[in-house]
Amino acid sequence: MSDPDRQVASQLAFARLLPRLFRGGQAFVGVEAALSGLSDEQAAARPGGLPHSVAGLVAHVNWWNRWMLDIIEMGQALPYPAHAADTWPEVGAGDWSRVRNDFYELLARIDTHAARPDLANPVNHEETIGELLADFALHTAHHFGQVVTVRQALGAWPPPGGGDTW
Repeated sequence: MSDPDRQVASQLAFARLLPRLFRGGQAFVGVEAALSGLSDEQAAARPGGLPHSVAGLVAHVNWWNRWMLDIIEMGQALPYPAHAADTWPEVGAGDWSRVRNDFYELLARIDTHAARPDLANPVNHEETIGELLADFALHTAHHFGQVVTVRQALGAWPPPGGGDTW
């Protein structure tokens, strides 16, 4: 296989993998399952000893996912936030519906980018479009692991549709 053919094959494999990474379902619990069946109060609750609520975690994921998508869609770099705390919006029970809907809207926006032919193009401080998409997936997966932990601590796991309980 020639180098250009190998590159095309690699891009196709990456394009097939990314949507699964965004949503989970094979290597980890899918995002839909992780968020299903939570009341506003459960989503906003912060169990003792844990630093975040489910709503807080998802709001943080939304902040970064929006930032990365804006860079990809505008085709230009954006400044990094001055402080990590700037990426953790304050949310309460009354915000859960909006935060959850924002998450799904951002997820829908990302789908159009997974199979782009320009994934190797730099777009943000030397990061490529493909690297930002991978960061989107990995950051989301990281915090959704925390969502499961928060739900377990609340006694709200597994979700109504089932989920790993180990």
